[in-house]
Amino acid sequence: MAKGGRGGDGMRREPVMGRAGGAGAGGLDIRLDPRDRPSAPSRAAKAERRAERPSERILEEPRAPKRKQREERASAPARKADRRRGRRRTPLFWRLFKWGALLGLWALIALGGLVAYEASKLPPMHTLMVPKRPPTVTILAADGKTLATRGDMGGVAVPIRELPPYLPKAFVAIEDQRFYSHFGLDPEGLARALVTNITSRRLRQGGSTLTQQLAKNLFLTQERTASRKVQELVLALWLEAKYSKDEILDLYLNRVYFGAGAYGVEAAAQRYFGKSARQVTLAEAAMLAGLVNSPSRLAPTRNLKGAQARAALVLAAMRDQGAISKDMAQTALARPAQLARPTAPGSSGYVADYVMDQLESFTGDVAGDVTVRTTIDPALQQAGERALEDTLAKSGAKFGVGQGALVSLDTDGAVKALVGGRSYEDSQFNRAVTAKRQPGSAFKPFIYLTALEHGLSPDTVRDDAPLQLKGWRPENSTHDYRGPVTLETALALSLNTVSVRLALEVGPKAVVATAHRLGITSNLDPNPSIALGTSEVSVLELAGAYVPFANGGIGVIPHVIDEVRGADGKVIYRRATSGPGRVLDGAYAAMMNRMLIQTLVMGTARRADLPGWEAAGKTGTSQDYRDAWFVGYTARFVTAVWLGNDDSSPTKKASGANLPVEIWSRYMKSAHQNAPVAELPGGLRSAGFGSIGYGQPGGSFLPPEGLPDDRPPAVVGQMPGRQAPQQEPMTLDRWFVETFLGGGRR
Repeated sequence: MAKGGRGGDGMRREPVMGRAGGAGAGGLDIRLDPRDRPSAPSRAAKAERRAERPSERILEEPRAPKRKQREERASAPARKADRRRGRRRTPLFWRLFKWGALLGLWALIALGGLVAYEASKLPPMHTLMVPKRPPTVTILAADGKTLATRGDMGGVAVPIRELPPYLPKAFVAIEDQRFYSHFGLDPEGLARALVTNITSRRLRQGGSTLTQQLAKNLFLTQERTASRKVQELVLALWLEAKYSKDEILDLYLNRVYFGAGAYGVEAAAQRYFGKSARQVTLAEAAMLAGLVNSPSRLAPTRNLKGAQARAALVLAAMRDQGAISKDMAQTALARPAQLARPTAPGSSGYVADYVMDQLESFTGDVAGDVTVRTTIDPALQQAGERALEDTLAKSGAKFGVGQGALVSLDTDGAVKALVGGRSYEDSQFNRAVTAKRQPGSAFKPFIYLTALEHGLSPDTVRDDAPLQLKGWRPENSTHDYRGPVTLETALALSLNTVSVRLALEVGPKAVVATAHRLGITSNLDPNPSIALGTSEVSVLELAGAYVPFANGGIGVIPHVIDEVRGADGKVIYRRATSGPGRVLDGAYAAMMNRMLIQTLVMGTARRADLPGWEAAGKTGTSQDYRDAWFVGYTARFVTAVWLGNDDSSPTKKASGANLPVEIWSRYMKSAHQNAPVAELPGGLRSAGFGSIGYGQPGGSFLPPEGLPDDRPPAVVGQMPGRQAPQQEPMTLDRWFVETFLGGGRR
């Protein structure tokens, strides 16, 4: 049987390699015999083969997928053509929708990633806290009136429940009308702002909600970046989850900036309208709500018309949203808010600064808003300010005086008036508290008191004559000498030689101890020149050291703070009656009053004018007329006045006997108006009481030329150094005093 193809009997046969007849002679025919060509088997044959050769069936079965694949490849072009025809039939809208949805999905994923990234830069949410509001200190006078406000915010926080209902509604109407319905982000408002800004081709509207604005104010900077905006959104969501809507609005109203340095509605209402936010009208509330959009540009202090126009928009928004009635809107529009008349800081600014310097020592670090009630009497504060300014305006240039200060205490040491300069607006340097200047002869009462405590009396006689100590020759300014005089006369006429003799007699250290005991806190040099008041002191401490003369010998600590309360009304500090106690025997206080009364009756303070009151005091003038002082007192008040120049340049002969006495008299007349008359402890009305210039209405401030004046001491030679202690054994200085100056004489 031949190999190769199969014959009709089903046997395989080899190809016939004969020559084809049609090919010509010798042609080689390599075609298969027709019997070798495949033909479709019959069903019976197929079944028979499957039955007879199962193994062949198994081998042939894998060929079917190959045929199917060939068929599919053959039909692929037709199917592709069908699909192309189907796509042509798909509407454009659906294709756009599909791709838009896909892009939106990816954008949402990207946005989520961005939000997660920016949120990772923030502190963990469980540790996040609303920062405490910087404390505000409200400073009140003794009668409860506000003197000043101190703090970064410019005003205290006011709970939303204490505000007029239309005030918070005004902010919601103009800034975030869906505030009570959104979750911290207002998609509708954001879309509207986006469309408006695109159509107008400039930034006209913002899409931030009140919550977002609060988040920015509390936690973020004011920079405008995408990063900051995303963080703002995250924080807004946190605020919405943690606080109620009213709590968020409360935080917002007490933190937002209104321009002119005012943070919060209370500070803004006080700054622009001179009243509390609790008392603002509807028109004023609308103006405040309109400012937060652009506080620097719309601040009424610089753009009142712009602020009023913005307020009209706020009123319209409130009307349209039903927050107010049409009649209320029309009434407010008819009477727009006006800016309160600006007031200069005034001298109360010096009081406020002094209070702030003292406050921490009483309360420690202030953690929240506090209210401080002071001892200041507003009427006396104004009287002191007016007396100082009016006198300097009239005579300051003539006498070459540029500045001044006044301090007035009651006999318990409470500060009733404190004026630290001519104008707080021009200069905040507090000359009443911070500056220290030479008191001149105003220091002499401490020398005379020390002499009394060493056994002398007002009638003790000492020589008013030239003296010299190791080349140092203090002299009277007139170079005139009266010879033997009583201490009472010497003090009234401010004789320098007698003062130096007394200081040497009792010892400079004893004088320093006396001054410190009565209330002087500054360092004092214990040398002979202390008799001329060369050690510097402040106006406040010198006034305080005179108080024991006025109250009969009780030492005081000058104080201005009476009570401090927290924001909840709880008392943090309340002054208790306390002080050094008795620092001066009553008998010596009476003697000092007797001598110092004569200063106003016959001495250097003869220009003083206080009708009906027994008063005493001492003038002082430092070297070259650099400082002019008068410290005078009654049984009710002790008042010290200083005049001079900040650069310590000499004045044009301004002495304690002229301008300071005039200022003192103007102030004390106001301070004692309608007050019951009282005499000084141990004082007796003398023959001179009520004469011209002292206690008599119409008394002249310009007495005859022969009236004693307080002039600077005339000093020749170099001031000696510190004196040796005045103790046994006998020293050269002690021997000199007792031998040549009559130190042992009584």
